[in-house]
Amino acid sequence: MNDSKNIDAIVVGAGIAGLYAVYRLRELGLEVQAFDAATDVGGTWYWNCYPGARVDSQSYVYQYWFSDELLKEWDWSERFPAQPETENYLRHVADKFSLRKHYKFETRVAHAEWHEAEGLWQVETEAGERYRAPYFISCAGMLSAPKVPPFPGHERYQGVIAHTARWPREGIDLKGKRVGVVGTGATGIQVIQTIAGEVAELKVFQRTAQYAVRMNNERYDAAAFAKWRAQYPELRNKVHHTFAGFGFDFALPPWAELTPEQRRAELEKLWTDGSLAIWVGGFQETMMDPEINFEISEFIREKIRAQIKDPKKAELLVPREYGFGTYRVPLENGYYEAFNRDNVELIDVRKTPIERFTEKGLVVDGKEYELDVVILATGFDAGTGALTRMDIHGRDGVSLTELWQKDIRSTLGLQVHGFPNLFTVAGPLAPSTAFCNMTTCLQQQVDWVMNCITWVRGQGKRTIEPTAAKEDEWVRHHDEVANATLVVLTKSWYTGANIEGKPQRLLSYIGGVGNYRKICDDVQAQGYPGFAVA
Repeated sequence: MNDSKNIDAIVVGAGIAGLYAVYRLRELGLEVQAFDAATDVGGTWYWNCYPGARVDSQSYVYQYWFSDELLKEWDWSERFPAQPETENYLRHVADKFSLRKHYKFETRVAHAEWHEAEGLWQVETEAGERYRAPYFISCAGMLSAPKVPPFPGHERYQGVIAHTARWPREGIDLKGKRVGVVGTGATGIQVIQTIAGEVAELKVFQRTAQYAVRMNNERYDAAAFAKWRAQYPELRNKVHHTFAGFGFDFALPPWAELTPEQRRAELEKLWTDGSLAIWVGGFQETMMDPEINFEISEFIREKIRAQIKDPKKAELLVPREYGFGTYRVPLENGYYEAFNRDNVELIDVRKTPIERFTEKGLVVDGKEYELDVVILATGFDAGTGALTRMDIHGRDGVSLTELWQKDIRSTLGLQVHGFPNLFTVAGPLAPSTAFCNMTTCLQQQVDWVMNCITWVRGQGKRTIEPTAAKEDEWVRHHDEVANATLVVLTKSWYTGANIEGKPQRLLSYIGGVGNYRKICDDVQAQGYPGFAVA
């Protein structure tokens, strides 16, 4: 290890979590080296620059809270900002706090290994550079490892293939082109509704229909946004105690206490609000009670059908295989109406999947669809993918990749037994993997990590990791909470079902952001019971 550079902490990622981790480490007086594969900061909002990319959390809670000065000087222009504005915000943060100097961009971690004798992590980049530090903090993101479907023949295809999570920074000229979009999740919906009016032909290849909710976006001028800024002191605290880290929470009376007319009226209010409140701020029974879930699902189906002129298309676009809220709920703004256009065709690939690429396009059920551009909105290896691709080895050479190929485990989603001083911000089995306004949970997790490092150093110790018993305890609790919901009954990326061979477990803690925060705070207040400190 003589050719390695010695530092205090290594951070992977230049998105919301990574930037904040670098800031906090520097405030602790630690020397930090951070890496990101991109050419600049932004994380998700660097890579996902596809047409129509937009935040589905309200801007006034999708931000950092650590700096009053930052809060005062940044005005959001919309309720749900588009990708360029969100990326510019993160660039502004990097500039304001001089964070870029701690980064090596266009750099991927190829291998990381724990050296027990020295109590250090050695991290090697793809370029062969080596760094060693006692603390290794992954902020690589829960949705940052794209899933590319294995359609044979792609090397023969003469058109353009682009995954939405690796969209060319210079963009792709789609005007007047024949375009195919594979995938109709949250990302696919944003792309489809955005490009339908500019392309010559749009072929949408759908496997799973979605319960997309009409987004109610609004633009803000300085005066309009001032009303939200006035609520910052309240919101700064509130978001950490709601179910999903938003400024709203489950606040309705129990379903059984309302008449059918009152239930309908509440659902109409939530629909009109045009946000994720109808999912994680409406009726708490939505994800627990199958009969109530069915009634709410029927309400959403009715809203979807009303937007689609062709009854045959409507039947394909209305979900039936699963209930509302048990799958990622997208927001849309013209998605269903796009299918009323003559140039948009819907191809159902659930029963007859895409067979292969040809030189000219894609083949489904023996029919060739000629396309100039194929857009893959096919999702991610969520929660674990970014970590397993870094080839991380803990004590005794144990591979994290191999471990999670057998069983996906963690403690609080923040550490893994056998991997001392490895912190997995946005790792599996924490709310940040799926059920949280990301800025809320990522800041909470980074703060926990920094408090943990400070405590370990203050004790005159070098390492911390959960015991096997502590990890078992968290996994049991996580599974108990998950299995009380309907979410585990739906095959989706939430449970890893979109990745062949991936162990099945709900990837995100669904016990609520406020409850999770209390558990994490209690662990720290009690001196990390169940963690081995040496």
